[in-house]
Amino acid sequence: MQGKTRILFVLQMLILPLSLTAQSGLGLSELSGKVADEAGRPLQGATVTLNDNRYGTVTDRDGNFRFTQLPQGWYVVEASYLGCEKNTRTIHLPFNEQLTLQLKQAVHQLGEVYINDYAHRRSQQSATAFQFADREFLEQNESGSLMQTLSRLPGIGSMDIGSGHSKPVIRGLGFNRVVVAENGLRHEGQEWGHDHGLEIDQESVERIEIIKGPASLMYGSNAIVGVIDLKQLSTPARQSTAGSVELKGATNNKLAGIAAHYLQRGNRWYWKTRLSGAGYADYRVPADSIEYMSYYFKLKNQQLRNTAGYEYNGGITVGYVGDRFTSHVSLSNVFTKSGFFANAHGLEIRNSSIAYDRSDRDIDLPSQQVNHTKIMSNSFLQTEKLNYQLDIGYQHNLRKEFSEPVPHGYMPLPPDSLERLFSKSSASVHLSASANALERHALKAGISADYQHNRRGGWGFILPGFTSMTSGVYGIDTYTLSEKWMLTGGVRYDLGSIVTGSYRDWYPTPVEGGAQQLERAWELSRIYHSVSWAAGTVYTRNELQLKLNIGKSFRMPHAKELASNGLNYHMYRYEKGDSTLKAEESYQLDLGLSISRKRWEIHLSPFANYFPNYIYLNPTALYYEAQQVFYHRQSEVFRAGGELSALYRLTATLSASVDFEYIYSVQLSGEKKGYTLPFSPPANAVTALRYEQKRMGRLSNVYAAAEVQLTAAQNKIVPPEKKTPGYSLAHVRAGASFTIAGLPVHWQMQLRNIFNTSYYDHTSFYRLIEVPGAGRNLTTSIKISFH
Repeated sequence: MQGKTRILFVLQMLILPLSLTAQSGLGLSELSGKVADEAGRPLQGATVTLNDNRYGTVTDRDGNFRFTQLPQGWYVVEASYLGCEKNTRTIHLPFNEQLTLQLKQAVHQLGEVYINDYAHRRSQQSATAFQFADREFLEQNESGSLMQTLSRLPGIGSMDIGSGHSKPVIRGLGFNRVVVAENGLRHEGQEWGHDHGLEIDQESVERIEIIKGPASLMYGSNAIVGVIDLKQLSTPARQSTAGSVELKGATNNKLAGIAAHYLQRGNRWYWKTRLSGAGYADYRVPADSIEYMSYYFKLKNQQLRNTAGYEYNGGITVGYVGDRFTSHVSLSNVFTKSGFFANAHGLEIRNSSIAYDRSDRDIDLPSQQVNHTKIMSNSFLQTEKLNYQLDIGYQHNLRKEFSEPVPHGYMPLPPDSLERLFSKSSASVHLSASANALERHALKAGISADYQHNRRGGWGFILPGFTSMTSGVYGIDTYTLSEKWMLTGGVRYDLGSIVTGSYRDWYPTPVEGGAQQLERAWELSRIYHSVSWAAGTVYTRNELQLKLNIGKSFRMPHAKELASNGLNYHMYRYEKGDSTLKAEESYQLDLGLSISRKRWEIHLSPFANYFPNYIYLNPTALYYEAQQVFYHRQSEVFRAGGELSALYRLTATLSASVDFEYIYSVQLSGEKKGYTLPFSPPANAVTALRYEQKRMGRLSNVYAAAEVQLTAAQNKIVPPEKKTPGYSLAHVRAGASFTIAGLPVHWQMQLRNIFNTSYYDHTSFYRLIEVPGAGRNLTTSIKISFH
């Protein structure tokens, strides 16, 4: 009964914003203008939006546009047109003049991260390191998972688990230290697991904003090294209909996929939907066998057995766009099923009766099945003096992990193949208000609350069920000293609790005087609180931009770090938590230097980072049931490094670029004093040569790029890690647009690891068992759109 009540409450909170209507009031204004090219010729069909797509319209045949009944205050007006750079103006209503926006022909990008007016404006408003990736970047760099796609950005990495799953890494840290958000609300899965990927449909993402640095000020616990915020709330133009169908394939794992989307808007209301699906076989590596613990695993056709899988994704969004009130309600579901590389999940394969090599598309044991459902509501209300934003979300993550039932130690033969089950329900609320009528100050304040309940099941135990609640309140002020100087600062207070349940083995273990079911976890209740803060400045003068930011962030310990007490056969170790762990804190200094000239650009983002109580999993000399024992511990840690990006435009159509990243880390105390941190990425550089032409006969938006990735050796490790030699890889990509029967068609391809080089990725989940990275892979896609 209580469960039904909670569901009804959530649904009511989601539906409520759509039932609201903006109240009419005094101080309403209108804005009209014209969009033209560099020569002053009007542009019909140009898109004009206000405040990041909160309001939108399309110009008529004379290039004119008009907005009515707008509350007085500050607005960011953005005009865009195919083949042109966006033009952005900040104005204050009432605005008694006709606004004219002229659009220039589009120019190049830096390191294939597209630099447009929106990204430039966001960078100016943020004193931390900020990166932006739009849909075009995501399509041109698309890999097996969203995080693999983003790893093309300097400072962003992925911890890969096979060909279709990966975890995000920012500046060498991941797991619960990176927040992945959708439209401002945190994505809640089982992010604690080494072999758990993200349940994100990358076909649904429209653009991504990345903060590299302390972000607890806005997102609370876990945003200790950065945030990856996925945006999906672009508002269609009035009286519009559009859609697309995309087919894609890959050679390495024989992937075949399809994605489709459709949207329609009348005057106020709109809806859009998307569906996607993909299936793939076991992926290939440049090796005939793999050696682990002095045993050689032979590979059939160089394929990692049992890494095949498939996924089905879908979502729908319904929105209302009023003069002062806008609301979006979305429902999405992601379902994936895939196998674990059998030789990475214990050595039982030598005695298994499963015929793993009979097909490269079947999914045998061990395997995983994940279903993630998400309901979100994002609402915006604009008054004469304040803007309000209310975000509400509910998520349910159901994860099942299956393994061949085999007795281990004192554990007898399990009754079935369900080794682990995790069922996590999450609810989030975020309310913020910002002032839009102040001359120099941009004030924002907000409150947030998050609830999580995670249940466990299955015969394998690694952590108990738990319930956690967090809440926070914050305030931020951005003060404009002049056209060149901007100051920003804020403070946040968070209060959180975590309660774990007890657990006993389902089988007896011999002890002195008999046998008993050992208690693996005890009931535990902990409360944490913290004050986070940040202060920074941005100086912009012509082509020069300088940034400085210093901040403090924090992270509550996870239930796995507090209360784990069991064998992790996935990682060949026994893991034990520590109930006395303190909340993790981090202090970070970020600097930034950007110079953008007509022919060249350079961007430098160094940082220094100090943890007084970093939580890590420490290997010991102890063994339990033939598995090495690992304890969760805390120590002082210092980290430093940064990213360097440079671009030179050789001609109007040809450019050369280089992206470089480096991370240094050292433990300053504890049993591993003097060591680095686990999974520390080595230095990495990517050089690229890119050609693009806006028009080439019947083709448009033609591009071709060649890349060389140079990765240094990683000799600084934490046992049982292994030193990883350096390597170099070559990649190419190309694409073009054309029309068929009047319909726009876009084709693109990527060829990665051209020479089928054998290499080891130091941050890969499979590195510990000597599995090399993926071999040569040709991907291609064709997308047909209609309007």
